[in-house]
Parts: sequence; C-alpha cells; structure tokens
Amino acid sequence: MATLAEIRAKLKEQESRTGGGSSSGGGDNAIYPFWNIKEGESATLRFLPDGDESNTFFWKERLMIKLPFSGVKGETDSRGVQVQIPCMEMYGETCNILNEVRGWFKDPSLEDMGRKYWKKRSYVFQGFVTDNPLSEDTTPDNPIRRFIIGPQIFQIIKQALMDPDMEELPTDYTAGVDFRLNKTSKGGYADYSTSNWARRERPLDDAEMSAINKNGLFKLNDFLPKKPSDVELKVMQEMFEASVDGEAYDSDKWSQYFRPAGMAARTGDPNKTASPNATATSQSAPEPATQPVVENTTKEETTETSSTDDGSGNASDILAMIRARQNQ
Repeated sequence: MATLAEIRAKLKEQESRTGGGSSSGGGDNAIYPFWNIKEGESATLRFLPDGDESNTFFWKERLMIKLPFSGVKGETDSRGVQVQIPCMEMYGETCNILNEVRGWFKDPSLEDMGRKYWKKRSYVFQGFVTDNPLSEDTTPDNPIRRFIIGPQIFQIIKQALMDPDMEELPTDYTAGVDFRLNKTSKGGYADYSTSNWARRERPLDDAEMSAINKNGLFKLNDFLPKKPSDVELKVMQEMFEASVDGEAYDSDKWSQYFRPAGMAARTGDPNKTASPNATATSQSAPEPATQPVVENTTKEETTETSSTDDGSGNASDILAMIRARQNQ
C-alpha cells in the first residue's frame, strides 16, 4: 500500500499534468493571464506543439456565445450576470442560435443585438513564458502554460506563418522562435497589434526540454468545452430566448448545465453537489481549464459579425507551406 506521502506526491503530479484545473469552478493558474500585463509592458512566449499529433496546428479554435442576463431570479440585489455556452459550429455542426442571430444583421435596428449574441472566437495554445512582467501569486509546478489568444493576436501569428521568410516551424525545439506579446491601448481597448515574432532562432534550453520530458504536452482538445448533449442543446436554446427577452438567470432550471462562475449548481438535494459537466462562466472571473477565459477586450473582438471570415482562413495551407520549405 502506498504511503500518505506517496499518495500526496502522485496527486500533486496529476494536478500538475492537468494544470491544476477542475470543471467545477475557480481559476486555473496554468492559464497565463497576459491580459493583466500593464500597458507598455511585454511578455515573451515560446509556443509548443499540440500533444495530439493528429492536430495539424499548434492551437485549437474555440467558439463561444455569451448570454447576458439582467440578474439572478429570486435575488433582489442581483447584478447582471453572463453565461457562456459553446457554439455548435465548433464541432462542425449547425448552430441553431447563430442561424437565428444571422438574420438580425439584415435589419439595421438589430445589428447591435446581433453583435452581442454572435459567436466569439479564441484560440488555445501552450508553451513557456520566458520573460514574465507579471508578479503572479502562484504559478503551476509545470512551467508549460496555456494561452487563450484572441483574434487580434492570432492574426499576427497566422500572418507570420504565411511569410516565406519564416522557414522553420516556430514550435521547433531547436530552430523555433519566441513570440513577444506587447500590450498597448487604442481607443480605450487593449491593443496587441505591435506583438511580433523574434527575428532570431532560439533552441529550447535544458530546463525547458526537461519540463517537456517530465510533464509531456497538453492535448489542447481537452480544454475545449465538451459537445453538448441533446438535453443541453434544449437548455441552451431556452437560455438564449430568455436572455434576449431580458429575463433573469434561472438557477433552479439551468445551473446544473450552465451557470455564472462562482455559482453552485442547484440540484434540489442539499446532499448532492454540482454536476461535474456543468459549465461555469462569468463576465469577470477566469474560468477553469475546460472553459474559456475572459480577457481584456480588444476592439476587433467587439465588432466581429456574421460576415467575418472564419478564424482559420487558409489554415490548411499554413503549416504545409512551412513544411514544404523545410523539405526543399
């Protein structure tokens, strides 16, 4: 039988491998909160490949829909809350909610409402933080962090990959390059448009290689929301209609499926805890590993509409071009 010390060590190892995250709420310090960087400061990141070798790219795209509610039903002093639900297009399926919202853009009076309920893109990456301007209270034992990247930064990353001057994959262990993330502001929004790739290649050092060998790489797909069940699809539609109608969030009906962060699921039984599959999201709090993180908003993220091109663009050609260069 294992000793208590061995059990504790094993649990700590498992927690490190999963980034210390859980699906029931709270923050996940494996996710690097670069949005907390002060204006004028920079962080240097080194992206790593996906642990899932079947993924052509070193990122995964997430599509979420934000549902604002006027408050929480039954709470007289409740402020507005927001719940995020997965867009079914993320799973290659038709999204009934988006189909309805898409029609709103044909009416100028409904465009603002359409933007509010349109899908929001983010991209999950992983890698090292090689230059960190933040004073984090705690950091994970596993130095391989995850990054939730918005469309503005993603476009910078993608455009560089299409540049013929980039001859090696930026995630290559020996010939890759770092990414410098610069934060400024523009028009009252966080702005990362001056972020860029380093001009010089940098091989991973011994400590970084040791971390990869010890901890392995995350499978980024594990950090996408699970595909909703038929019951959850009905709940999503019901929540969407209630949100549009200006109703309050009904925790008795919905909290075991989707809820604001920090709210426990109401099961009707005080001895039962929240469903482990319940999605907890909020306007201000970072979500756990299986949920998207709310970061400082950029202007581009507030103006994305149904006419926006999909985030991958010519994504199927990006790494193929680089690999073709390597083989020449």
